[in-house]
Amino acid sequence: MAGKKAASEESKGAETLVDALRTLLLERKASTQEEICTALDLQGWEINQSKASRLLRKIGAIKVENEQGLTVYTLLREPAPPSMATPIRDLILDILANEALVVIFTSPGSASMVARVLDYNQLTTEILGTLAGDDTIFVAPKSIKDTGKLCAEIKGLLRK
Repeated sequence: MAGKKAASEESKGAETLVDALRTLLLERKASTQEEICTALDLQGWEINQSKASRLLRKIGAIKVENEQGLTVYTLLREPAPPSMATPIRDLILDILANEALVVIFTSPGSASMVARVLDYNQLTTEILGTLAGDDTIFVAPKSIKDTGKLCAEIKGLLRK
């Protein structure tokens, strides 16, 4: 099932699992993690309750009372910053690659810091350069022939 999950996640294109989760949470309808898993499954994302729990924690989801009086998951208007004790690996939500780029999804506000770690290690990696936004990093490989190798190297560097 893990292979099927990975294949379906890679085929989603521009929309990531985290984006789908954020969109779902902004609707303020999901009361349980099981409901979140079911709603994401209907969109083609196969995740279990454990992964839903980790993602909810990483993106700073909270429970609030919605307009109908139900307790539901949602996102804070402004996410809390990572604590000073947060290891860098805990800021990484996902790392994906295609033929030309590696894309790293981080907790909001963490992309620049993670990109700096990658830039600092450029001499020992296959990285040509990085471009960081708020929560997404594009990593260009020195050669597109080595994108898979670069993705594995980044995972090793960031997820020790």
